[in-house]
Amino acid sequence: MADSSDSHAAPPAAEAQSVMTPINMILLSLFVFLVYLRLRPKTPAALPKAPAPVVFRTFTPKTLLPFNGEEGKPVYLAVRGRVFDVTPGRNFYGPGGPYANFAGRDASRGLACGSFDRSMLTEDLDAPLDKLEDLGDEEMEALMGWEERFSEKYLVVGKLVPVGSDEAKNAEP
Repeated sequence: MADSSDSHAAPPAAEAQSVMTPINMILLSLFVFLVYLRLRPKTPAALPKAPAPVVFRTFTPKTLLPFNGEEGKPVYLAVRGRVFDVTPGRNFYGPGGPYANFAGRDASRGLACGSFDRSMLTEDLDAPLDKLEDLGDEEMEALMGWEERFSEKYLVVGKLVPVGSDEAKNAEP
């Protein structure tokens, strides 16, 4: 009988392989490159152009109207005689926005009444300013809330005065 131990002899010892195989070198190079891309210093992007300085102005309804965001102009609106630069909220107050009717206008009545219709705006730009005397307590409270939000979020760039007042002389462009 044949010796069974001879037929199942152990294979020859495997030769030790180097870890520096071509595939390992490629993977290591790729890893190092990806780490470099992740950690390399970023080149600073060009600084954004500084906005033009805003000077506090006096507006009448007519001189406020051009500031409606059209043709790249800033977007201003007035609330209780204070003119706010709402240009950062152009998506809301500029052309095509849900509050676009208020751009370049006195938005006080519309904000107080929770209505964004054109009927809330004074059509006659030479008429006296809306004194809001017929508004109830709830409407005035709503208006004060809007004014507070605008004060926290946007710059006050001027005041709205009626046409024909002494202050209106300073409102001419």
